[in-house]
Amino acid sequence: MRSNKSEEEGMKQLYFIINPQAKSGSSMKIWDEIRKELELRSIQFKSLFTEHRGHATMLAQSIGRKQGGEEAIIIVVGGDGTFHEVLNGVAGNSHVRLGFVPAGSGNDFRRGFRIPKNPISAFRYAIERIMEPPALVDTGKMVDCHEKETHFVNSIGAGFDALISKEANESRLKKRLNKISLGNLVYAYLVLKRVSSFRRTKVTVVVDGVPHHFEDTLFVCVSNQPYYGGGMRISPKASVIDGMLNITVVHQLSGIKFLFFFITVFWGGHLRFKEVKNLIGTEISIETEEPFPVHADGEYVGETPITIHTNSKALPLLIKEIES
Repeated sequence: MRSNKSEEEGMKQLYFIINPQAKSGSSMKIWDEIRKELELRSIQFKSLFTEHRGHATMLAQSIGRKQGGEEAIIIVVGGDGTFHEVLNGVAGNSHVRLGFVPAGSGNDFRRGFRIPKNPISAFRYAIERIMEPPALVDTGKMVDCHEKETHFVNSIGAGFDALISKEANESRLKKRLNKISLGNLVYAYLVLKRVSSFRRTKVTVVVDGVPHHFEDTLFVCVSNQPYYGGGMRISPKASVIDGMLNITVVHQLSGIKFLFFFITVFWGGHLRFKEVKNLIGTEISIETEEPFPVHADGEYVGETPITIHTNSKALPLLIKEIES
């Protein structure tokens, strides 16, 4: 843990949670640059490093307890998974603001919330907003059949996309590709490898009390923002400030047509497919005839059935105010 004296009076307590394993360790090079700039600016800070999966949640919870009701700022240096863990550590603590420095491979959170791509630019972008009111954005909450709660900021996926997310996160190939900044290619590789063998099933999606039934379903994605899967625009109209969640159901899609779907999803062209159903609401449940794996923000979190609802303006972020 490291701290420096600050020249800025009134500066709120500033923490950095760094995932040293993000992008196969290249996140530490990013952190070294950030640390040097913090020291040059004489900004007081405390740095904490994750040691295992789930550790970022524990660190964020400990910060919340330590601060009590006092305001604090946590800037995450890592990928979407690290931010997801921190979000779940501070959920419900409105006195803790979050910032983000993209140092992972997917970085869909950065895209959806319009944070600069360059990590140092993202750091400066966050620091410049420390003394300003935060932007309040929506999040979502999922509850599984064991009553376990999981908060998310990007999306929840049930089915094929969750399987791909799980296998990608466990893939040695992804770690090797991350070293040359091509980690996203592992998703494409796994999609093409697994789509023909994935077992589809009947799905019922209930949106604000209205049931919708689907045969031969590949996956259901519930989106808070447009991007997932390393840049795919799965839900182009999703907004983080409208208090709603957008649902995309892909069903009865042939293997050959799936290839066209996969290509067009990067710019939103998949919405023209008759096999793609779009819904919108605030309270959603997903039930499947056969259990589907589930991911939250790209992290495997269990299986169906699940219920989901939106938390309007629940997360204070160090970003520019987003307009609808």
